[in-house]
Amino acid sequence: MIKINLGCGKRDFGNDWIHIDGGGYEHLDSADIFNLPYENNTIDLIYASHVIEYFNRKEVLSIIEKWKLKLKIGGVLRIAVPDFYQMSKLYIEKKYPLNNFLGPLYGQMLMNNEVIYHRTTYDFVSLKNILEKAGFSNIRKWDWRKTEHAKFDDHSQAHLPHMDKESGILISLNVECTK
Repeated sequence: MIKINLGCGKRDFGNDWIHIDGGGYEHLDSADIFNLPYENNTIDLIYASHVIEYFNRKEVLSIIEKWKLKLKIGGVLRIAVPDFYQMSKLYIEKKYPLNNFLGPLYGQMLMNNEVIYHRTTYDFVSLKNILEKAGFSNIRKWDWRKTEHAKFDDHSQAHLPHMDKESGILISLNVECTK
């Protein structure tokens, strides 16, 4: 089974995963998240946690279409992004002040001596529309607790209050779909 963790950053999911990120970490198998080093129709799972928001929506569609080519028929694309709907709701209901959402919404990360920022945000409907345009089916939310990577803490598990995964509110929109 070929499982790829795209934009993994410092997170190493172990030897049964392929790790791809532009950050230059020691555990990486590749640095190119755009042109995956695999033949078409060979990958079982592509996981991209808090990656696609760094690209504008026009770029994202073409990136996702490239990833789809690499997936096997029936292969899964699993995406996590900051959840605009959930954060907006928490803000409007005055449960958290704006400062709690600036990092997840705007991001800021050093990548190869350049600071990069999130270029867009998503709710379920907007992400579903992009995935449908790319030709994916069976588009649904997924529960991080029920995945093969649940034991690895990453942004798909982002909660408020921070790290309160038992009683906190998930602020990551986790969506998967099938080729």
